[in-house]
Amino acid sequence: MAMRSRETLANSFGANENTVPLLFWRRVHEWADRTAMREKEFGIWKDISWGTYGEKAKYAGLGLFRLGLEKGDRVAIISENNPEWLYSDMGILAGGGVTVGIYPTDSPEQVEYVVGHSGSRFYIAEDEEQLDKILQVRENISHLEKIIVMDMEGLRHFKDPMVMSFDELLALGKEENQQEPELFERLIRGPGPGDLAILIYTSGTTGPPKGAMISHQNILSVMEMANEVNPGFEDDEILSFLPLCHIAQRTVSVFNPLQVPFIVNFVEELDTVPENIREVSPTVFFAVPRIWEKFYSGLVLRMRDSSRLEKLAFKWALNIGKRVSDHRLSQSEPPLYLSLLFKLADWTVLKNLKKSVGLDRARYLLSGAAPISPDLLKFYHSLGLDMREVYGQTENCGPTSIHYENDVKFGTVGRALPRAQIKIAEDGEILLKGPHIFMGYFNDPEKTEETIVDGWLHTGDVGELDEDGHLIILDRKKDIIITSGGKNITPSEIENQLKFNPYINDAVVIGDGRKYLTALIMIDDENVMEYAQENRVPFTTYASLTRAPEVIKLVQREVDTVNKKFARVETIKKVRLIDIKLTEDDDEITPTMKLKRKFVNEKFKDAIESMY
Repeated sequence: MAMRSRETLANSFGANENTVPLLFWRRVHEWADRTAMREKEFGIWKDISWGTYGEKAKYAGLGLFRLGLEKGDRVAIISENNPEWLYSDMGILAGGGVTVGIYPTDSPEQVEYVVGHSGSRFYIAEDEEQLDKILQVRENISHLEKIIVMDMEGLRHFKDPMVMSFDELLALGKEENQQEPELFERLIRGPGPGDLAILIYTSGTTGPPKGAMISHQNILSVMEMANEVNPGFEDDEILSFLPLCHIAQRTVSVFNPLQVPFIVNFVEELDTVPENIREVSPTVFFAVPRIWEKFYSGLVLRMRDSSRLEKLAFKWALNIGKRVSDHRLSQSEPPLYLSLLFKLADWTVLKNLKKSVGLDRARYLLSGAAPISPDLLKFYHSLGLDMREVYGQTENCGPTSIHYENDVKFGTVGRALPRAQIKIAEDGEILLKGPHIFMGYFNDPEKTEETIVDGWLHTGDVGELDEDGHLIILDRKKDIIITSGGKNITPSEIENQLKFNPYINDAVVIGDGRKYLTALIMIDDENVMEYAQENRVPFTTYASLTRAPEVIKLVQREVDTVNKKFARVETIKKVRLIDIKLTEDDDEITPTMKLKRKFVNEKFKDAIESMY
């Protein structure tokens, strides 16, 4: 399929499509027969066209209108990634409503808070599990009027006047369309560019979640800005698996395809991501650092179990890849002999490694939503993969800086997007300005005034700009450690080096107001279990595995290796292994798989104190 030019992509919508639903409806007419998305049913990937996408979204929007949806009304969605999420989202926006995404891992209490705080009148649930959450708390939410369930499996005999199926919603919309065929066209002209489109609730690491208000203009602006830098191609395919209520995945899976008609493939579930990525082999892949760390760990351990000849071949191929990577990062062409050697290395070794994790077709890879080790980025680059980093926040509608094509500098998060401004405050805080900056926090004018001052978004991150305009993130402002000796230390750099190890999943460095640094470490249970089995280390549970002397020694050896890279005052003096397996269902882990420092410090305070 032909590729669009950068110029064409950057100007692919104009003044007539100044809101998301108007642009969406234009794309439905232009691309009706093209494949918009795929989902797996009974083991087979099923294509869904833009025409079907448009029809389902139209009926969802008209169904909500029949139920009483008015302009500005909030509608909550709680579901794993699937086509119905997108039908609902576009239907809500088309009807002038505001979509409120809820993390599917949220507890009933968290669901109650988001639905209550947002004032959502409607609640769209994926299945019986998500329905149960709202049923437990609905008596505390007086404004909730209707609950809509996508998958009614197990609910055949369930009757409740507030609950209806998603199919019933679509049937209502179809009936409304038959009675008044021009209604949908009128509805989508209702919202304006400056109107609120979506509410994104932050993870709430320092208090209750805050509802970030994102306008139609914010969304369209950031789509154009990002696409000017890294243009998409019509034959691109992506894999959608991070939560759609997070701004990053929402941008990648929902909004960016309105710019270029690439195909969105929905994973079956989180556990099948490795299998699904191999099946789809996406051309562009966005993931959080935890995913990139897992891929790296798998490849490294696979090499450890290989034959001596295979190990030598891998070492040789990776060394060639690193030399070629050095040339490309310095924006110089590698000499002919090195290019030929790399082609040989790729053909004999690297290509199979990339294929084993489903990255053999990747045009470029993106890491974001959390800090990542530059060494990890370098590893992927050495495989011949174009690995880039992106930086942004919910409050700036996703990306604000990114590695431009052929301008990748590890240790930085790239340069500002076109029309985005970045400056560093006197105290080192990163400030942002541009058309992508959010409207403020819903029902929280005081916090909004604290966050946006004189038009500048105060990010809470500390960083600096290098001589080429590349942004360097040092840490979260509130996370910088000041030891009792007065030394300022940015823990994220140390944590990233620790997480680069295949046996360490995550780490939290401790030391604020103390004499020396320590660390709480979460092991990579799969890799450590494999190590324990190979070395006949007895264990019965996850907790007993973390307490095994051999495992503690294994982790300590890896920490000692990392310590050699830092000044003495920045070295980790003692470690404790977290003896509970934490997942996204736990308060200590964000939906983008980051450990919440504050929660971890509180939960494991006894373990921390034992190190001092």
